[in-house]
Amino acid sequence: MKWTTLISDKRFGKETAKPLSTEQRTDFQRDYDRLIFSPPFRRMQNKTQVFPLPGSIFVHNRLTHSLEVSSVGRSLGADVCRALTPRHPEAAAALQATPAIVSAACLAHDMGNPPFGHSGEKAICSFFSEGRGARLRDYVSPEGEKLTDALWSDITHFDGNANTFRLLTHQFAGRRQGGFVMTYATLAAIVKYPYSSALSPKPGKFGFFETEKDDFLRIARELGMPCTVTPQGVSSVRHPLVYLVEAADDICYEIMDVEDAFKLRLLSAEETISLFMDFFDAQTQRDILAAYPATTDKGDHIAYLRSCVINALERACVKVFVDHEEDLLAGTFEGSLIGRLPSPLREAFGNVGQLARRRIYNCKEVTDIDLAGYHIIYTLLDLLTEAVLAPEKAYSRLLLSQASPQYELTHPSLTCRIMGVLDYISGMTDVFALDLYRKINGHSLPGV
Repeated sequence: MKWTTLISDKRFGKETAKPLSTEQRTDFQRDYDRLIFSPPFRRMQNKTQVFPLPGSIFVHNRLTHSLEVSSVGRSLGADVCRALTPRHPEAAAALQATPAIVSAACLAHDMGNPPFGHSGEKAICSFFSEGRGARLRDYVSPEGEKLTDALWSDITHFDGNANTFRLLTHQFAGRRQGGFVMTYATLAAIVKYPYSSALSPKPGKFGFFETEKDDFLRIARELGMPCTVTPQGVSSVRHPLVYLVEAADDICYEIMDVEDAFKLRLLSAEETISLFMDFFDAQTQRDILAAYPATTDKGDHIAYLRSCVINALERACVKVFVDHEEDLLAGTFEGSLIGRLPSPLREAFGNVGQLARRRIYNCKEVTDIDLAGYHIIYTLLDLLTEAVLAPEKAYSRLLLSQASPQYELTHPSLTCRIMGVLDYISGMTDVFALDLYRKINGHSLPGV
């Protein structure tokens, strides 16, 4: 792969259009602006990241997480650009776009996630694999249509990453061709798992649904990403900039969750400070203590440490990327940038992950939202799938009238109707899903 081919400003759905002569922004800056002003991005402020949406203590939601990932991603892209431009003078103009592409891809990376965090994904998967949705496996519509094996694999392994690609590229009813009409390079940089669900080496992790398979293939081929097409699906090597998007997400996810856990008193100040200090050698620890002595406010001290950790991880990931550029361009790099960190960063990052799984992701506050999210999404999926299978029923008509026509829940195609249900539910905020659930159960009647 070559940088001059990988960094393409061709727009999906608008491939033959000429750029505006009066436009001062680059196409990649326009990607960022288009995302940040979009309703799906705005809705992430009411979607759970890890902890339940805040009461008196504000913790991260999907929107604040995405903004922070985008900030780290921009730094990663800028540092990589500075390091690689002297190596590739012929690609200098293309490499200058790296910070904008990575920051835009980071901004969009969670836009396809359903409400209630990762429990929302799990609820959708299990509804079809072991819940009432399993009846659709052998269902044949009145028109004689049956869900394909590839689509069944998609919905029983529903993944927010694949849904993000669909959200950005799918032409919803009444909307323009090409979805968000993003540049090819930004779209490719979002696809963390560039293969169909049936070919995924990580169960439940894939980059695009069967319905968008050809769209991904077109983008990958245009950018010069080697692809394989088999009867089971499509697979490709990663776009190299995906590694920077992934690193930014990994850094923010792990480190910011620890800070949130401190704010919620799941971790003591001493535990949090110890976790962060372990990222540094003895001399750096002494320098940090000199800058922030023990008398400093604990919250302020932890915020400073967190910034030091993120900075150290960002610089280390850039070095890994630059040192392994040849493998990245050949599509032979294995693992993640985080997985190649030097000591003591690698061990400290691993310790944070282990503690998070033990003390944070399984705490009562998180499992409570998991349980509630499962039940709410199960109920909505059950009623909506029944409605699209039997739209002639009075209750079905009433329920379907609640959804926007863009989701095409009355489309003649069974595939379109089922995907429309998933589009509708995954686009909901936590509060909207809860409100609809309450309405369905008669708990939000006027005067009640």
